[in-house]
Amino acid sequence: MQLITRYAFRDYGAFRTAFDADAEDRGRNGLSLLQLWREGTGHAWALYQVNDAKAARAYLDGAAKAFESQAGVTGTQAHFVETA
Repeated sequence: MQLITRYAFRDYGAFRTAFDADAEDRGRNGLSLLQLWREGTGHAWALYQVNDAKAARAYLDGAAKAFESQAGVTGTQAHFVETA
């Protein structure tokens, strides 16, 4: 299973600093970053390998909110996907 997340933010520098600082917490919660793409000046897409779906969902419902606040994230869209 993988997770694709689209982040909207005000400032890429602040987003990237907080995103990098959050890597260990994401890892403890079952997510391994596979790729990060930047879309224009206000969006980024992240592709994660999901190693523990329950922990990943709990992270999105809780700890991810702290990261989003620190990163200046104004919106997210997260989708769990599997190879068809």
